[in-house]
Amino acid sequence: MQYRTLGKAGMNVSLASFGTGGPSQFGQHKGLEQQQQTALIRRCLDLGVNLFDTHEGYGSSERILGEALRGVPRDSYHLVTKWAYHRNGGVGQDAAALAASVERSLERLGTEYIDVMMLHGILAAEYDAVVERFMPTLERLQEQGKIGFKGFSTRYIADPAQEVLPVALRTHPALWDVIMVKYGILNQIAANEALPLALEHNIGVLNMASVRIKLPNPSLLEELIAEWKDKGYIARESLPTRDPLGWLVHNDVDSVVSAAYKFAADHPAIGSVITGTSTIAHLDANIAALERPRLPKADSARLKRLFGHIAEYA
Repeated sequence: MQYRTLGKAGMNVSLASFGTGGPSQFGQHKGLEQQQQTALIRRCLDLGVNLFDTHEGYGSSERILGEALRGVPRDSYHLVTKWAYHRNGGVGQDAAALAASVERSLERLGTEYIDVMMLHGILAAEYDAVVERFMPTLERLQEQGKIGFKGFSTRYIADPAQEVLPVALRTHPALWDVIMVKYGILNQIAANEALPLALEHNIGVLNMASVRIKLPNPSLLEELIAEWKDKGYIARESLPTRDPLGWLVHNDVDSVVSAAYKFAADHPAIGSVITGTSTIAHLDANIAALERPRLPKADSARLKRLFGHIAEYA
């Protein structure tokens, strides 16, 4: 396992981290029970993973994760959790709700502190209101020792361009310790402004959802590439109709998914790439892909030429 420093937070984090969200939500949607979920976490620890990402909105993920980590020395891993301020289509929650959420997360996770507490899914249009309403509470919780560092995640499904990132990092770079972004083969837009700004201001970056839905599914990937050709995003002759990214599979890259994880890690701003799965076999394969976290330069450059300008949910 490789490790990187998470920006000014200074935490030494594993390049591969484990997320309890995604389509299966830590196996909750796959019928996994606590014993199996604990086995996943213990396998993570065996492989050197020391950062775990969760959210009070991921079903029972916080409580399951807390149970899975029971008895593991607290100073051997880092916890990231999130809270969503949205209600009725806007900034509907108040600061007391944030404080109450942190107390619930502490109890569910079985810990006295959360390493990184994130405001989940900030949109650019709501950014100023979110900072004004919730930053004082985050700072107070930090002073109380209940959270270590402050961060936020983007709502990339609603806003594939993640427009909040340059807004936040240009306006208040000192306020944020860590950000969670989507950056990968099919959505590279964060590399234009956000990731350089994160490097400039030494803000830690967690990379979420870099390999999800379409990349692991050959049929869906083919449909997406065909759609992007129809829209004129990429030239029709630029990629084959069948297995459009198969050219990435060679040497130590054994699959398109492996290529995607390597690409997701191969940017100097990225501190850790979050992977989520409900099986140990997939976990092992995903983490193995990050043992050598870079693609051949020619392949990486081609991906950037093909998709670097596209900001869509994929």
